[in-house]
Amino acid sequence: MSTAMNTELTVAAWPGLTPRLLRAEQTVESFDEYRRTGGYAPLADDATLLDDIARAGVLGRGGAAFPMATKLATVRTASLRGVDTVLVANGEEGEPASVKDRWLLRHRPHLVLDGLRLAAHIIRARHAHVYVSDERAAAAVRSALDEVTIEALGGVTVSVFTVAPGYVAGEETAAVRAINGGPAKPTDKPPRPFEEGVGGLPTMVSNVETLANLPFVHQHGADTYRSEGTSSSPGTFLATLTGGTRQPGLYEIPFGISAAELVALHGISVDQVRGALMGGYFAGLLDQRILQVTMDHASLHAVGSGLGCGSVSVITDECPVAVGASVLAYYDRENADQCGSCFNGTAAMAAAACALRDGVATADDVARLRRWSVVLRGRGACATLDAACNIAASMLAMFPDDVARLLENRVGVQPRGPYTALRPFEVEAL
Repeated sequence: MSTAMNTELTVAAWPGLTPRLLRAEQTVESFDEYRRTGGYAPLADDATLLDDIARAGVLGRGGAAFPMATKLATVRTASLRGVDTVLVANGEEGEPASVKDRWLLRHRPHLVLDGLRLAAHIIRARHAHVYVSDERAAAAVRSALDEVTIEALGGVTVSVFTVAPGYVAGEETAAVRAINGGPAKPTDKPPRPFEEGVGGLPTMVSNVETLANLPFVHQHGADTYRSEGTSSSPGTFLATLTGGTRQPGLYEIPFGISAAELVALHGISVDQVRGALMGGYFAGLLDQRILQVTMDHASLHAVGSGLGCGSVSVITDECPVAVGASVLAYYDRENADQCGSCFNGTAAMAAAACALRDGVATADDVARLRRWSVVLRGRGACATLDAACNIAASMLAMFPDDVARLLENRVGVQPRGPYTALRPFEVEAL
């Protein structure tokens, strides 16, 4: 196992895996170091690389798992018609329980820039933006841009755009809106960025971890990329693990490994596990079925959950309902304040869940919360309201005994006191 540690974060590759994204050193990888590993290799034919990415089955790592080749091909079509295009590398990691994008930008900025270069050539973009809210990440990318030569980037110019951090700021239309001079808040769709984005041009917005996978495909080909993972979720990905009394961990793992083994690797006994908060906050809560699934999209979808951004927050002695209530309260604070259904809906669901957590809710409150988790889906400009619905619905479905106990006002005493975190399982620093 390749492992690097400091007092705040454990960084490790799955036992026996040769890392593709992580590196043992906790220093910032230099241009020369990256070049020695084969980075910034000349691109002979962008059409061939696009075909390799399609055969490799690279999926987006930002949460939606959308096929990368489809996204590239869509914007490339506009460029082949003679229309200018733009690329945005989205590193605004809005999920508090995720750290992967910040780690890549802070420690391997050249890997991200190399992936950005390859994607930009495929869609024929002459300029790209690295969109971030973390100042250390922005500084690392700027330093990398000072090192890299214009020849290495193949003539693509790159700028760094910073915004204030926020849950909605990482949504793709929010990124485009901010770069265009507006607030970092989502807009109604259509148009989507691939139709009309930065400067009104077709724009591809891609998560930085997704881009960081492209140099591997370029250097080693589709078959080698697919040598890890599953047939439907090929490759490796970065998983952020939090929970228990352990310091946070960032692990590079193949898709399809056992979630129970991953939890054990992180140092949490499976006997302690009550459930997990999955995919950052977006995919909702999962009960002890977390110990039976594998870490891939199909397995988690089959139990009504999702991998999202690859974050797993393990629930041990916290009350799952209290965790759900805290996440809903976070959504109430973090919504964009521009869609009435979201502004009012997140507030109403948070109030009901917090009342349940505190043992003062009624059966009617729970019934309303259940109904809101269904009827409010799809009503906002972005996915924040859907995420809140996921939390409410999964909390009620996965932990009915806890819900019943709290309805009977049997709040109980949690070993570490009542759970009321403002940003549950937040990973603050590296």
